[in-house]
Amino acid sequence: MILVTGGTGLVGAHLLYTLVNSNIKVRAIYRNKKKFEQVKRIFSYYSDTPEVLFSAIEWVEADLNDIPSLTEAFEGINYVYHCAAFVSFEPDKFEQLKKTNIEGTANIVNFCISHDIKKLCYVSSVATIGKPKSGQAASEKTEWNPELDNSVYAITKNEAELEVWRGTQEGIDAVIINPGVIIGPGIWKYGSGSLIKTVANGVPYYTSGSMGYVDVNDVVHCMITAMSSACTNERFICVSETWSYKKFLTTSAGLLGATPPKKEAQPWLLQVAWRLDWLKSKLTGKRRKLTRHLVASLQSQSDYDTTKIKDTLGVSFTPLQDSLKTTCSLYLNDRD
Repeated sequence: MILVTGGTGLVGAHLLYTLVNSNIKVRAIYRNKKKFEQVKRIFSYYSDTPEVLFSAIEWVEADLNDIPSLTEAFEGINYVYHCAAFVSFEPDKFEQLKKTNIEGTANIVNFCISHDIKKLCYVSSVATIGKPKSGQAASEKTEWNPELDNSVYAITKNEAELEVWRGTQEGIDAVIINPGVIIGPGIWKYGSGSLIKTVANGVPYYTSGSMGYVDVNDVVHCMITAMSSACTNERFICVSETWSYKKFLTTSAGLLGATPPKKEAQPWLLQVAWRLDWLKSKLTGKRRKLTRHLVASLQSQSDYDTTKIKDTLGVSFTPLQDSLKTTCSLYLNDRD
């Protein structure tokens, strides 16, 4: 049997759909039953019988840091997809990030070792890929530099990868998938879904940077392909295309029937903005929307070499234009 952590998230839900639609026995971890509805909604995009597929999943209430509940979840498991994570660039969320991303992954790895799991797939991020020299594309061989001013999210995901590599030294086979910004429908309150929602409401500014993007179903395909292959103890960058933020926002706005951004946010304006956002957070207690590291990311140029995943696993990627067209269309349907 297969175990999926983070089953109610964007990647986890799409992975579950693909697995159960192929009549594969699967168990999934959840923490909040309220999120079941978003899983069913995602299933409904691809099937006329979402309830039937959802009922085929064996759900177990568990927390990554609750050992007794994980003990139940791992009973009879042969393969593990570890999709659960906490995503935030807010410095004051560092302890929560460490608890979920590092300690939680360490617990999953330990259970994989103790239960003699055949293979583990860990969903990481391109945030853990090192910074290449100017003008070069980052690859799996680009080394992480702990001396750089890395975001708290990137730091914890890098440490989580080290836990997976530790597991490989202790006898388990593993693969790591490093996706870019994941584009997909169904969860509009956070992640790329919240970005689509924001663009639909109108975004006046764009920034000078660029980023790598990938369709959620491509991520799932890469995960399943890596797990079913003979490849072990490897990591793979999973990016379809690199677009400038201006192109991404303008294209999305066009598909959503929204007003595209007209002006570039100048560096000085972004520096002022994140400081004002910090002050607002301190005064109101609301979560940060803009941080120093996020501002730096919005202005940085990112490019990724996907030769390894294409050559080793034989995968191809959905054009980003098509991914956005599908996702934006479903957002408009859900909004109506």
